[in-house]
Amino acid sequence: MEITVRAHFGMLIWAAIVGLSFPAVGQMTQGLPPMLLTSIRFAVAALAISPLILRGKDRIPDVRGLVLYCAMGLSLAGFFGAMFWASHRTTALSMSTLYVSVPSIAYLLGRLAGVEKRAGALLSILVIGAIGAIGLAWAGSAGQIDQFQIGSGEVVFFLGCACSALYPVLSKWGLDHGWLSTNAALRTFWSLIIGSALIGFLGLTLEPTSKLSAITLTDALLVSYLGIFSSGVTFWLTQNATAVLTPATVTSYSYLVPFASMLLLFYTSPDQFGWQWLPGSVLVIASIMLLLLHDSKLRLSSIGAPQRSTHLELLRRP
Repeated sequence: MEITVRAHFGMLIWAAIVGLSFPAVGQMTQGLPPMLLTSIRFAVAALAISPLILRGKDRIPDVRGLVLYCAMGLSLAGFFGAMFWASHRTTALSMSTLYVSVPSIAYLLGRLAGVEKRAGALLSILVIGAIGAIGLAWAGSAGQIDQFQIGSGEVVFFLGCACSALYPVLSKWGLDHGWLSTNAALRTFWSLIIGSALIGFLGLTLEPTSKLSAITLTDALLVSYLGIFSSGVTFWLTQNATAVLTPATVTSYSYLVPFASMLLLFYTSPDQFGWQWLPGSVLVIASIMLLLLHDSKLRLSSIGAPQRSTHLELLRRP
């Protein structure tokens, strides 16, 4: 139980780091190539993680592990590539609304991969959290819900969301089948370094490298900060939680990201506080509390099951 509590607490920290990272992104110089910056950011994150894996016995993955890490890297490249492509063709509201589908997609993919059990209660909790996150997105857009539409940008970003949901599913499947290391730092390092290479390839193909010349010292410091904390630490927290929790449970903490951003907004601009933030906030917090309660019940039942079977076996003995 203690390991499970640490995993949930780690994902709470994950949501706080991601939610508070958006202002840092907004401070960067406009016009810089986003995919190349993401590649650099992932490389910085992998470099920051590397001291944790130098003494690991299985620091070099075997062929099966390398194949799976490539698939995980492709899922990262697919999400970020879709996000950057769609950002010029759709609205922020549309993207934030579509992103709430990630936990549900993770559950469905997890069911197909055999790493999620049938759980109607979990699906209900995911729906509550999704509605709450959509409510926060609506409040953040000043109630302009008519900005949401379905076009090529929305379709591509939805496919990117599916790629994002696939990442923890592949991680969980690899752990269950012994293809990946049990060391969370190793899994973080290899997925980041391969993801950096693949996203960098996309950036070199689609973006002008000459724009990198506009990067300033402040930009470099921000990229380093985002790489170490918003990528390195958060990916490690995700991998650490994936070993204990299911993919849908891990990704459901993305509902808290707009809530963390909202708290920062209230701190910097208290005049923007209003009733429109309340419904979404209540639903998001309720979904996380229900998720913790649901997971706690599952853990207790799994602990009690062997004890009951042992008791039956004792009764059947002559």
